[in-house]
Amino acid sequence: MSKTISILGSTGSIGRQTLEVAEQMGLGVAAITANTSVEQMEAQARKFRPHLAVLTEEAAARDLALRLKDTQTKVLGGTEALEEAAALPQADTVVTAVVGMVGLKPTLTAIREKKRIALANKETLVCAGELVIDAAEESGAEIVPVDSEHSAIFQCLQGCRDRREIRKLILTCSGGPFYGMDRDRVASMTPADALRHPNWTMGPKITVDSATLMNKGVEGIEAMRLYRLPLSQVEVVIHRQSIVHSLVEFWDGAVLAQLGTPDMRLPIRYAMTYPRRGESLAEPLDLLACPPLTFAPPDREGFPCLRLAEKAAAEGGTACSIVNGANEAAVDLFLKGRIGFYDIPRLVERARARVPVRQNPTLEDILLSDQAAREVVAASVNP
Repeated sequence: MSKTISILGSTGSIGRQTLEVAEQMGLGVAAITANTSVEQMEAQARKFRPHLAVLTEEAAARDLALRLKDTQTKVLGGTEALEEAAALPQADTVVTAVVGMVGLKPTLTAIREKKRIALANKETLVCAGELVIDAAEESGAEIVPVDSEHSAIFQCLQGCRDRREIRKLILTCSGGPFYGMDRDRVASMTPADALRHPNWTMGPKITVDSATLMNKGVEGIEAMRLYRLPLSQVEVVIHRQSIVHSLVEFWDGAVLAQLGTPDMRLPIRYAMTYPRRGESLAEPLDLLACPPLTFAPPDREGFPCLRLAEKAAAEGGTACSIVNGANEAAVDLFLKGRIGFYDIPRLVERARARVPVRQNPTLEDILLSDQAAREVVAASVNP
């Protein structure tokens, strides 16, 4: 069970909810980090009194240092400082809630320091999953997933002594705000439309990924890495109600599911209390008030990002980091209103075709392929 945590990405949706859970549980907060959110970071630092606060944007860090000069909190700037936050000896658990490839190096640092990793950063496993899982097994660091779907699978597998008993992992997906729309209508959707998720309140990047179904594609890759299973044993189903968070089917025909209200504080809390369970202040699931629970196959033609992610997973090597880097860059352009919704998969596919795939990649190979994919996307929009 966690006692003191460091939060990488404390001003984002997961980070803020983690601080709520920490306050309710009485956990210490050793470090907080963000990108440029000076005012939020100042408020968090004054409330939780961490040893270290990091802003990756240098000018913002200097501003924060001036604001906190009357406190004992040390302030650092730059992406390299995330690794110092991840290695802080006061913390036994590192919550990796930053968005993007920036989370990879500090996660590996925390693993080397044998921390518990409460993993909410998808890119870490998508781009370098084998390196990360191998490093965790070698150091003895625990990885406890925070994503609702992977937390659900993790919980369903607690009674599974032999992973060979698993027939398949079933990841549920709300389908996002555009589920059921025809392609012409989806093509006209704006960033504001994409950010209206039907069930969850999340950050803008992951919300767009939910709309394109890329989010479910990368979660399939994460499942492969976390549980060392082939893509053929990972299935995606649309479940509009977001009550069943994921399921595991075993060889004897039994299917275990984890149900709960769509509240990220539940998997966050479990990552803190594992292998035990702590009391929650959230409203419990009321089965009698639930809508009918439905399941349907995803539309890979209408939402091609899912297919692109699955294709990269099947190829392996740096294919996943290429798709991930291109998607990050394309989603950023979409949110800025510079490209349309279907330009996201188009640009991902272009990067995938133009950046060579390396098998058995090193960390440097992964980082270089990610950068190359981003450059293809940028050049496609700014020729």
